[in-house]
Amino acid sequence: MAEQAIVRPTFAVRYRKILLGGFAVILFFAAWQAIFLFVPFNPLFISKPSLIAAGLVDLVDSGDLFHDLAVSAVPFFIGLAAAVIVGVPLGIVMGWRPRVGYALDPLMTVFYASPLVALAPLLVIFFGVGVSGKAVIVFVLSVFPFIFNAHAGVRAVDRLLINVVRSLGGGEWDLYRKVIFPSVLPYIVAGSRIAVGRALIAVLVGEFFAASEGIGYAISRFGDIFALDRMFGCILVVMAIAVVLTEGIRWAERAAFPWRAGQ
Repeated sequence: MAEQAIVRPTFAVRYRKILLGGFAVILFFAAWQAIFLFVPFNPLFISKPSLIAAGLVDLVDSGDLFHDLAVSAVPFFIGLAAAVIVGVPLGIVMGWRPRVGYALDPLMTVFYASPLVALAPLLVIFFGVGVSGKAVIVFVLSVFPFIFNAHAGVRAVDRLLINVVRSLGGGEWDLYRKVIFPSVLPYIVAGSRIAVGRALIAVLVGEFFAASEGIGYAISRFGDIFALDRMFGCILVVMAIAVVLTEGIRWAERAAFPWRAGQ
């Protein structure tokens, strides 16, 4: 019996998602550049990709871009780490203890639905204009996805697993360690994709209001002096970072939980 030949997917098939996404991005910038062949160009109000690329190269050569990114990264990671440390346990408790959930869910929903960005000036005044103020803003905006996703993960835990652990003499800590947390972990990873985007917005907002350095301050400063090429360059860098972080989390989720790849 002849062995069937193994058909290996071509390069285009294996990387079609990346290729199609890259083609769409290139097409977008090409259309952006081409539109100025027919529309009058006013550098005070808009820029074009060729000028943005030149301005971005200048920022990279001077080192200002990397310095601003490093400054913004500190409150970003501090606030996001605090959101994980506080949000995940709180969401688990809310999901596991119905009374706690009933008491806190309306309050959490109100805060999540409220325009928390409007509180940024007050938080900056209260906590200061340094790292602490920006980290608090990042925490406030990014903690709720962890709370709600952890809560939903607990509510989705298979009750049969809980009954099995209890029937084998497992205590409360065994339930948390062997059933609840492993079941909630995929929800936490999924929630982190939302939290990362909100954390990036929080850093920019904090630096818009009160900062003397950072990527948000650079965007605001370049906008004030009508250096739109550099302003758009910084914005595109932030967008690229958001895409990289989000795709990195998705890759980690697929690697850790391959059974959820199709969900």
